[in-house]
Amino acid sequence: MNELQQLNESHGLLLVFVNVLLEQIGLPVPAYPTLIVTGALAMQSKPLLGAGVLLAMLACLIADTLWYFAGKRYGGVLLKSICKISLSQDTCIRQGLNVYDRVGPRAMLLSKFLPGAGALVTTVAGMNATPFALFMRYSLAGSFIWAGSALLLGMLFTDAIIPLLGWLTGYLPLAVGAVVLALALFIGWKYWKRRRLIKRTSHVPRITVPQLLALRDTDNAPVIIDVRPTFHTAVVEGIPGALSISLEEPLAPWVEQLGDVDMVLYCACPNELSAALLAEKLRAAGLTRGKALVGGLDAWREAHPDQAAPGETAAA
Repeated sequence: MNELQQLNESHGLLLVFVNVLLEQIGLPVPAYPTLIVTGALAMQSKPLLGAGVLLAMLACLIADTLWYFAGKRYGGVLLKSICKISLSQDTCIRQGLNVYDRVGPRAMLLSKFLPGAGALVTTVAGMNATPFALFMRYSLAGSFIWAGSALLLGMLFTDAIIPLLGWLTGYLPLAVGAVVLALALFIGWKYWKRRRLIKRTSHVPRITVPQLLALRDTDNAPVIIDVRPTFHTAVVEGIPGALSISLEEPLAPWVEQLGDVDMVLYCACPNELSAALLAEKLRAAGLTRGKALVGGLDAWREAHPDQAAPGETAAA
């Protein structure tokens, strides 16, 4: 343990800064455990606490600023790239946009506690043209809450953490194996849930963009429904004339207004998942003639490239 303490005193702050920066940039290198351990070891070296918080906040601010300006410039393209590494990529962007739609930049106060959510929320802040000064305030506050809570946990449970670190030093291969096994089981469970959801929604009827275009100017033209979150329909233009119905809002008013008509639902998520889920909800409410648009808004944009702004691609 003396060696660990000496290592922490000589290189601990550098490790905190690098680990936090890499995690907030998007790499799968969890920094919260590092901060907890730093908090526990800092009980024997108090100056580490203040410096640890400041360096963690600085690393978060650097990463947040990069995501903010990247989101401002590249928008939905970047959101899709972020969610490609998500275990629930079909709903990753939709959930992130819904959170920002409901609480705005305040989402940054807690987003760092969820893996990948920090990058997602700060990117959405840039897309939404959140004033930079306001963004900075919430970024710093959220970074302080996140890093400070980890260091505080380490301080509170130092009597348990220090012996645990000593045990792990002696049984490191066993500890690493347990962590790897737990991670593999978690990934397998998330993958199984996603595949089951995709299989269930695959029974929802589909329609292609050419088929939709062939019907639009006929007497049998379907009602087109945009399933993207309200915030994103305002940021990224969708199919002209489409109604906007969020997956989370009550359907009762729409059931009465629409009646049982032909409907084409679209989102911009992999596997048309949001559109298929809304079609399922509408079917349960008695509206049985809904179809999901294959490829969603991206497929529509490919058929109508003049409607896409430079660097802009929709997000679920």
